[in-house]
Amino acid sequence: MGGTVWIVVPAYNEEHHIEGVIGDLKSHGYNNIVVIDDGSNDRTGWVSQQAGATVLRHVLNRGQGAGLKTGIDFALQEGADYIVTFDSDGQHMAKDIAPLLAPVQARDAEVALGSRFLTGSIDIPFSRRILLKGSIFVIWLFYGIKMTDAHNGFRILSKDAASKINIKSNRMEHASEIINEIKRNKLRYIELPVTIRYNDPRHLKGQGSYTGAVKIFLKMILQKLMR
Repeated sequence: MGGTVWIVVPAYNEEHHIEGVIGDLKSHGYNNIVVIDDGSNDRTGWVSQQAGATVLRHVLNRGQGAGLKTGIDFALQEGADYIVTFDSDGQHMAKDIAPLLAPVQARDAEVALGSRFLTGSIDIPFSRRILLKGSIFVIWLFYGIKMTDAHNGFRILSKDAASKINIKSNRMEHASEIINEIKRNKLRYIELPVTIRYNDPRHLKGQGSYTGAVKIFLKMILQKLMR
């Protein structure tokens, strides 16, 4: 089972991690890598290019959702059959791509979602675990979808699925939006175990903080009421 695989990596101020991320991907045979430099004020874009990735740049920092949208659109234009969304901070492991990719290539699913709760992710902080478990309940309450990990950025989309999923949220609430798009488009999905590494305090940024989680929740309510 073949097909062109593109890795989409949104990045903001990740010059210290991005080279290792790209190197890990390349060592596992993934050479179609697009890094979206989301208005970084460090050398993220330059380091990514030197490491062998295609680099697209947002002039201003727009958020991870906007980065994913830019990267997915680019990958589709380049003829991707499968699109992997992958974090830029070293949390994700390239060795986990193949097991997620297999059921999508076999057409057993159109979307494969990584779950840190189906395997032994490394040192999930207690506060992070509580927030993530709470988000699972919120996703079930809002969208009627039962999942084990509602906000994991590690996912694989078939070409058709990527074409149907419309990301409008620029920032971290895009993760919930993607789940809603999976339901709205009746896409067949599967959750599979991945390991998430928490080896840097920066891995708790964004949706990992209580303030960030509350903001995401309020935006979800607003979006739900506006539909």
